Amino acid sequence: MARYRGPKSKIARKFGEPIFGPDKVLEQKNYPPGQHGNNRRRKKQSEYGTQLKEKQKAKYTYGVLEKQFRNLFGAASRAKGVTGEVLLQLLESRLDNVVFRLGIAPTRRAARQLVGHKHVTVNGSVVNIASYQLRPGDIVGVREKSKSLEIITDSLTSSRHNKFAWLEWDGSQMVGKFLNRPEREEIPENIKEQLIVELYSK
Repeated sequence: MARYRGPKSKIARKFGEPIFGPDKVLEQKNYPPGQHGNNRRRKKQSEYGTQLKEKQKAKYTYGVLEKQFRNLFGAASRAKGVTGEVLLQLLESRLDNVVFRLGIAPTRRAARQLVGHKHVTVNGSVVNIASYQLRPGDIVGVREKSKSLEIITDSLTSSRHNKFAWLEWDGSQMVGKFLNRPEREEIPENIKEQLIVELYSK
């Protein structure tokens, strides 16, 4: 399965945001990477550059490569509603993202690994496809023999599973319910989706 394996802190510094989670390097060096650090004179970014940067931020945040992202944008543009908002809703509906949002995994990258290693079920059946699109009413759970995994128990101890209105969590059963696709104001990611729409509309 193709995915980004490069340095995370360097990418976070590029965007000036902890898009992969808490990052000590970003806290210490909150400026773009490069030989001359913060002293380098940077040209004013073009409109295209701004739009491209926003698309890259979304791709890195959700761990999606270009082909998948383009396909999701195509699906969003064909669907009813505002294209940019629908795009973010589709990204939020991915199985790996919901596993992360429920608090089963500490990061999206860890969530993708748990899904790929068959530790996660959807409606009682094991699903090992990270990009699986959940539908309202789907039940996401931890496989019975995986409930004692240290990464899962540690993550749930300090988790965020009550934070999102579109998700419901039952800690005793280690299952969560995907209630509905979130509204734009419920999605906490700092992404200007309209810039992505403008980029693909050219």
